[in-house]
Amino acid sequence: MIKRVAHIAIAVRSVDEASRFFEQVLGLRRERTEVVETEKAKVAFFPVGGTEIELVEGTEPGNPLERFLEKRGEGIHHICLEVANLDETMGKLRQAGVPLLDETPRPGADGTRVAFIHPKGAHGILIELVERPASR
Repeated sequence: MIKRVAHIAIAVRSVDEASRFFEQVLGLRRERTEVVETEKAKVAFFPVGGTEIELVEGTEPGNPLERFLEKRGEGIHHICLEVANLDETMGKLRQAGVPLLDETPRPGADGTRVAFIHPKGAHGILIELVERPASR
């Protein structure tokens, strides 16, 4: 069901400010930056081995990330797992009684489809499931 860890997301107040640490101090290269309108977020990706670090910044007042930052501060927000078939995976999770935050997949960064598992069903961890377009 799970292909790999796609990325580890870090909630930040400013993608550009946080990127300086990852680029200048850790020596990582920012591969891409994108605004994901459906998530009201700006994201930046840094490849590391076979996975990525994703920096996530809210783009509109009142977005879910803003509430996360107010409550917890900057830090790890979620772990993203790549799946081959998101609809099938969500069906299996529903059958197993795992609570999902999304009833249907929604658009994600880079032309992907995503859905989230509720932290209550994953031992306190917010897990994003991602399905990449067939061409990737």
